[in-house]
Amino acid sequence: MQNFKVLVVDDFETFRQFVCAVLQETADFTVVGQASDGLEAVQKAEELQPHLILLDISLPRLNGIDAARRISAVAPHSKVIFLSAINDPDVVKAALSEGAYGYVAKSAASGELVTALASVARGERFVSPTLASSLG
Repeated sequence: MQNFKVLVVDDFETFRQFVCAVLQETADFTVVGQASDGLEAVQKAEELQPHLILLDISLPRLNGIDAARRISAVAPHSKVIFLSAINDPDVVKAALSEGAYGYVAKSAASGELVTALASVARGERFVSPTLASSLG
């Protein structure tokens, strides 16, 4: 597997640091940037053109779903994986319908994050098993 560039977007700095620490332990992924709101996420995605973008849904200035929509225009080769505390099946479906390749529940991030990134890097979709069962 090649080394994939990752942009981490979350408004909670402690959680961003946790995600970056998890990814630092994995040779296949390199964090190339961080953002704390949706508008900054779009700007960094355009500037950095990362392979993968970990994107929260509840973000200030521009929510994650709207940010993903804009990112697809400025960084069309970047694959978005939502990483969110929102576990509502309708929100998960909406996120995936916007072209996201994955959806990871924040509560499961420590065990599923690297697996999700690896799956999406291979071109597969990933949805946290606890959420996938509620999607029907």
